[in-house]
Amino acid sequence: MTMNNQQDAHHDHEIRREDLRGTWGMEKLSELGGEKARERAEQAKLYGLEAAPSIVDRSLTLFRREPWSLGGGSTFMQAPYLQDVRQFGGQDVVVVGAPLDAGTTYRPGTRFGPEALRRVSSLGYGYNPERGVDLRESLNMVDVGDIQVIPANIEKSFDQIALAMGYITERSVFPVVLGGDHSIGYPDIRGMAPFIDGNIGIIHFDRHSDLSEKSYDERMHGSPFFHATNISNAPATNLVQIGIGGWLGSKPGMKVARERKATVITIEDIEHFGLERIMEYALEVAWKGARAVWLSFDIDSVDPAFAPGTGTPEPGGLLPREVLKMVRIAAREGLQGMELVEVSPPYDVSDITALLGGRVIMDVLASLVEAGKLGRIQRQPG
Repeated sequence: MTMNNQQDAHHDHEIRREDLRGTWGMEKLSELGGEKARERAEQAKLYGLEAAPSIVDRSLTLFRREPWSLGGGSTFMQAPYLQDVRQFGGQDVVVVGAPLDAGTTYRPGTRFGPEALRRVSSLGYGYNPERGVDLRESLNMVDVGDIQVIPANIEKSFDQIALAMGYITERSVFPVVLGGDHSIGYPDIRGMAPFIDGNIGIIHFDRHSDLSEKSYDERMHGSPFFHATNISNAPATNLVQIGIGGWLGSKPGMKVARERKATVITIEDIEHFGLERIMEYALEVAWKGARAVWLSFDIDSVDPAFAPGTGTPEPGGLLPREVLKMVRIAAREGLQGMELVEVSPPYDVSDITALLGGRVIMDVLASLVEAGKLGRIQRQPG
């Protein structure tokens, strides 16, 4: 019988639901055990902690514990992975991912930012001869994986991020948050604020002001510092924005900055006054009457020639050498923590954006160690 005749014979038979492979699969499902899956789920709830109260599905946890939550198993700088978050506390540094891109208004993809930052961070050994610091020797650092965000619900994601940041801050460990789009800046500060006995200053590197109340009727990545500076102990008078400018400027954002007396530093200001003087001024403003300072670094503050992998690129930004020097100065007085946001791997080229983002984090940590604000410098005897 030819293939055409076979097909004709099949066509002659009536199709019955019970003859379908899909029906067989449904019936077969009832024979498959689920005990191991239930054990994994129970362990995840213990190790990953209870989710925020707004999360209806209580099988979800605060910190993701699935095997793929680290994107192939890589941790930042190959730091130990802390699976059981109940054991968290006593470390110098914790790396945590916030893989959210629900707040993007142009190009998405930042949900893959934490994975890319971790993966490319393995290119290096933790030692920099210019800094005289070996981060692996000087810091007790762990990676707790990613916060369980809700991809289609930005407000529930904010609840999760804020709760996770509160958990970290309460235990006095320096957080390095891997974004994610810049909307996470608001819940990062919201979660931290109740545990800071005084005001929080914010040093914010960006090409965009991110001070609009909403975009498309939601609190998106152009809104974090409008809402963060509504928090009573995170006043806009301690907000310093560095690198603002270009043709994606926001009139509402600049209006809010003027009304709330935030400090806006443009690229031209940096060129005119010089890096050192600008950063000294930024530290003065951020620390005035503040108990702690948070560093928010948007990778799009760097010119897209060097950081193409981002959602809203704006030409004319900072150069990598300038950025690395500036963040080192920003860290020398100490920091409460930092976030590195808006790395979007789908638009990156040869991982250069993620690589630079990781180097920004490493230089901040090295500066804190050098200044005696975090960890310790290991000295060889004799």
